[in-house]
Order: sequence, then C-alpha cells, then structure tokens
Amino acid sequence: MRSRIELNPDHGPLLVPGRVLHEMCSHALETQPEECCGLLTGSESDRFVSVYRCRNEMTMKHQSDATAYPRDGTQAFFMNESDLMKSQQDAESRGQRVTAVYHSHVDAGAYFSEMDQEYARHVLFPFPDAAHIVIAVWERRVARVGIFEREVGTDEFAGCAVEAQAP
Repeated sequence: MRSRIELNPDHGPLLVPGRVLHEMCSHALETQPEECCGLLTGSESDRFVSVYRCRNEMTMKHQSDATAYPRDGTQAFFMNESDLMKSQQDAESRGQRVTAVYHSHVDAGAYFSEMDQEYARHVLFPFPDAAHIVIAVWERRVARVGIFEREVGTDEFAGCAVEAQAP
C-alpha cells in the first residue's frame, strides 16, 4: 500500500452534477476546522444522485479514548452509525445504493491517505465498490476535489480531479 495516492494529472476530470458537488463542498466548509463526512447514492446509470451528510464522531471518540482514537475530527472522520444506516436504508427504498463516500481534508490536499486506504480496504467496510471523494479545504475555501476508485482487477486505487457537470 502506498503512503498516499495523489490525483493523476493524466486522467481527465470526472464530472459530478453541480448540485451534488456544491452540497459536498458546502458541508466541508460548514464543518471546518473538523473534517466532514457523508455518502453519495445513485444507480449504475446515474452514480451520483443524492448527498447524505453524516456526523463526524471522531472528536467524541478521541475524547473518550485517546489511545484507541489518537486523532480528533480535525485529522480524521468516523461516521455516525445511525446516519450511515439511515442513508443506506433511504437509498435502498428508492432503488439506489451507496456509490461514494466523501470526506474533507482541512488544510491538506485532495489525496487518498494511508488511513483512507486502510478504511476503504477494511474487511468490515460496508461499501467495497464505492468511490472515495476527498475535498481539500484551504484557508476557508475549497481548493480541490478528487475521486479515488479501485483500478479494475486490482486492490489499488487511482485518483483524478472532480469538476461540476452543468445541469
């Protein structure tokens, strides 16, 4: 596993509906200095339809057990389990599935960190086919958004930039 995966400038940007990208970026700006986290749902033909914000419980976990959770919400995220379950159930009731997990990096780039990779590869991770979107927030503004997906036939991830698709 690589220590971190950067965006590949040779890959063109992935287009995401503007309203979806705007909602994720707004969430990232509202939660700083802590990281935001959430889910995107959609279908095979329309991958990114709905945004579900989840509460980041990492600071609470860190405060209750700093040994088990050495980072707080400014450096990591831990999705609220009931938010995650409600999002998944709502998506399934509409014939959709979770297609992406998103979170922000505050005062850091839009890369897929070693910790992000461990999370995505964990045996208990509930969405193994989901993409991972990272929103880089610098100086109270969104600097860049990247998406990281498994390369076909491997357990490795590759990343490219995300841009808004016009309606």
